[in-house]
Amino acid sequence: MANWSIGELARKTGVHIETIRYFEKVGLLETSGRTEGGHRVFGDRHLRSLKFIKRARELGFSPQEVRALLDMGGPEDACCDEVRDIAVHHLEDVRRKIKDLKRLEELLASTVDRCSGSHVSDCAVIDMLEEPVR
Repeated sequence: MANWSIGELARKTGVHIETIRYFEKVGLLETSGRTEGGHRVFGDRHLRSLKFIKRARELGFSPQEVRALLDMGGPEDACCDEVRDIAVHHLEDVRRKIKDLKRLEELLASTVDRCSGSHVSDCAVIDMLEEPVR
């Protein structure tokens, strides 16, 4: 089993030291062992879990979803059927966000197209920003 310091674990995973401490504090990352001098010591299991947490967050899984995945056993023991349920829900959220972003893009593009870009006080972008949200 490897014995890495928090700095070494941070370098191996690309996760900041303070983030590792936070994940440990809130229970996302298993508590590390300690040296006689009180320094944290991390092993292979910590490395795998931290990479898993980082990747899940990169893919947009919420902290609650990541916690649920870890509670199911994380990268070592989670059952595919339970994980799939969370992933399906997350996919629905992603698709809804994409739909919202496409609508936003269309609104901005049409507004920018109507904007003359001249140095005048009449501006389609300003008009759009002053409109109430529907």
